[in-house]
Parts: sequence; C-alpha cells; structure tokens
Amino acid sequence: MIIYDRLFVGGSWVEPNDPELLDIASPHDRSVVGRAAQARPADIDPALAAARTSFEEGEWRLTPPRQRIAVLRRFNTLREENAERIAHLISLENGSAGWFTRAGQPGLTRQANAYLKAAEEFGWEETLVPSDPSSPVRSVVRREAVGVVAAVIPWNSPFSAATAKIIPALLAGNSVVLKVSPENSLSMGFLAELLERLDLPEGVISVLPADRETSEYLISHREVDKIAFTGSTRAGRRIASIAGEQLKRVSLELGGKSAAIILPDADIEKAVAGLKFGSLLNNGESCIAQTRVLAPRSRYEEVVTALKGLVESLKVGDPGDPDTFIGPMIRPDQQERVRDYIRLGVEEGARLVTGGPQIPEGLEKGNYVTPTVFADVDNSMRIAQEEIFGPVLVVIAYDDEDDAVRIANDSEYGLSGGVWSSDGERALAVARRVRAGTVTVNGASIAFDGPFGGFKASGVGREYGAVGLGTYTEYKTITV
Repeated sequence: MIIYDRLFVGGSWVEPNDPELLDIASPHDRSVVGRAAQARPADIDPALAAARTSFEEGEWRLTPPRQRIAVLRRFNTLREENAERIAHLISLENGSAGWFTRAGQPGLTRQANAYLKAAEEFGWEETLVPSDPSSPVRSVVRREAVGVVAAVIPWNSPFSAATAKIIPALLAGNSVVLKVSPENSLSMGFLAELLERLDLPEGVISVLPADRETSEYLISHREVDKIAFTGSTRAGRRIASIAGEQLKRVSLELGGKSAAIILPDADIEKAVAGLKFGSLLNNGESCIAQTRVLAPRSRYEEVVTALKGLVESLKVGDPGDPDTFIGPMIRPDQQERVRDYIRLGVEEGARLVTGGPQIPEGLEKGNYVTPTVFADVDNSMRIAQEEIFGPVLVVIAYDDEDDAVRIANDSEYGLSGGVWSSDGERALAVARRVRAGTVTVNGASIAFDGPFGGFKASGVGREYGAVGLGTYTEYKTITV
C-alpha cells in the first residue's frame, strides 16, 4: 500500500485542508493499491502565494540560465536512475502495459535532453544590429520568464505530460503549480519526491493532485500568469475562454482522431506491424493514436484482414505480465465509454471485424475492453469522428491520394497522423498535405527537438525543443 497523506506545496510536504485520503484503485482488479491526499481550493491559495512570492523575489528567476540548466540536468539524471520505479507506478495506477511504461522511459530522457540543448542555445539576451548603421540607438532583446505557471495534465501519460511542462517552465525561470489527475497521485507523488531533492528555492514548484473543480479554481486564479494544459478538447475550450477573459497566456495540447494513410505501394505487413504501436499504444488511451486507418480500395480487404490478425494476436490482461500488450482502461466509466462506442459502431452500420462490447473472458474484475476493429466505415460516422480513447480501430476506404488526404483532413482534430509507402518521397509529399501538427512516415518516432502540438481543435501552441521552451518566456526590448 502506497500512501501520500500530505501535499507537496512550494517544495515542502504540508498537511492538506481535507484530511480524507482518496483510494487509488488498480484498473486490473479494482483493488486499492494506494491512498493519497487531494488538493482543494483552500490548498491552491498557499501554493500560488508561495509561487508568486518566489517569482517576485527572483531567486530562481534571476539565476543565470546555465545554473538553471544544471539543476534540470540533475533532475533528468534522478529520473533516469528511478526509471523502473516510475514505470511500475504508472502501470499500477493507470493499467498501462509494462512494455509501454518501460519503453517510455528513454523517451523522457530524449524529451528532457532536447529542452536542455535548446536552453543552452537559446537567445536569452541578444543585441540587434541596427537596420541603419549610422543610428546611435541599439536594441537589447531579452527572453524573460512569464511568471506563475499553472500546468494542468491528464491521467493517460502523466510523467511525459508533466515533464513536457515543468522542465521548460523551470528552465525559463518561472514558478510552477502542477495540477495532476487524482488517478495519478502515486506516480506524481513520486515525481514530487524527486523534485524535492533538487533543493529549489521555496515556492518555485508545487505538485497537487486534484479534481476538476479545484483545477478550474487554479486556472481562474488571479495569481496565474500562464496556463499550460494537456487534456480533452472540451476542457481546452473552457480553459481558453477563461484565459481569454483574463488575458492569461495559454498553451493547449488537446485531443486527436489521427489518420494513418496506407498508400497502394505500401508493404502491408510492415505497415500493420507499425500500427501495432502507432494505433494501440498505451491501451489506445493516447491522443496521438492513429485510430483511423485509411486503406486503398484496391487493397482494402488485405489491410482489414491484416489488422484483424494483428489485434487478435495481442494479449490483453494484467499490465504487470510481460506478455501483455493491452491492459485495462483506467476507470470503470472509461471502460463503459469505450464499450458504448463499440455498440454505437454496430448501430451505425459498420462491419464488426473482430472484438465487440463484451468484456474479455476471465478479466471481468477489471476495467477491460475487447480490442476492436471496424471495417466499411464512413468517415462521417461518429466512431470515425469522435475520440474514443481506447483500443478501437476503424478502417476507411479511399479512391486515390487526393481522396485519402481529403478524408484524413475531414476532422475537427489535427494532432497527429501517419503515411505508409515504399517510396519515402511519395509519402513525404502526402504528409505535407495532411493538416496535422505531427505526421510520421513509415512509423518514424516523434522527434523531441521539433515542435509538437495540434491544428484546429487539437490545440493552441507547441511543446518540445526551442519552440516549446519559448512559450514560457516573454520578449522584452531595451533600447539603449
């Protein structure tokens, strides 16, 4: 039993205003695996007061960038040293299969290293060359911290979402209140333990698990200068409205319904093997999952048959079992949501190729769903337009490349996508036409030095690398 009975506020563990601890249930069998204190609005006030004081006093903000880089490099080392513990905690509370939580640890290192490299090369202060050489005036352009950052993250990939925000925010000299989902109280409690070991100035960082009501109190608070949010598009719209009313800086990484375009010349076996990870990672609870598979009519049934074979070959079960590829959904309500979408697909007239709404045999105690593939799907169906957030794939036929691009772009979302072809240049040409923030070719991994984020309803702003670091700064021009 893992217990966190205090809250990490401004670098110290303090008693919560509400002493009642939340039971953290295992998605595998719904047994209680931990208990944790939850923040209420009354806990937000001291966290933000400490953040404001630390920012205004400037001990961290005015620390030279090279010293801030050294501190965050030490944090990255601490995280690497505890990678196995982190992977275990995420599997325990999220139900994410062990292969996924372990495989994600090197990605966290690459993410951090990209931010650190960007900070080393960043133009923290630059003197501009006058356009008129005879002018006696020169301009000094500085990049300074925004202020107090409210970072709000979802439950599906907590460490990645957290470090994608707190590392650049701290590198830029901001003070941060990180609001995490109640379901992630264990892994995020451990994150707080690692941050405690950095000996940051008092008030610079808080980590608070809390519900939606408390989250809205946080982002609406007058002491918050910037909101950095990852989560649903619905919540993002609400946050954007609050930020607009109060003129807060805001960045939003939201939902997706990404398309994988399999071109006629693609190696179907390789493409489907790649979609095992591109479409079904993290039990399908991933915003970048390529869950709309676009197949040419000339090879449509070949793709459908290959996907059926893939999905039926994957072991569903205990995330702690090394042979498990797909674990349970995080909560019973998420389980029912996915099953309802499967029922909806049948009602809409899609062909159920494999899977269905039934719970996998022998796994009735947990939040499990049966991985499902639908064929003969029209892109106007709800199962093709709405984010299901589970292991459900839809296969859509297209006539030619123009039709494939049209279908891929016929979505309110634009977060991610993929193109598969035996001709790399052809795939690249198609990828350029897809309206999404990140498009992979033949299963390439997402690079952390490039900007990540979405078009349309998939978000505002970008994370990762120099661009992501820049979103936590303000420009200041000093004319001399």
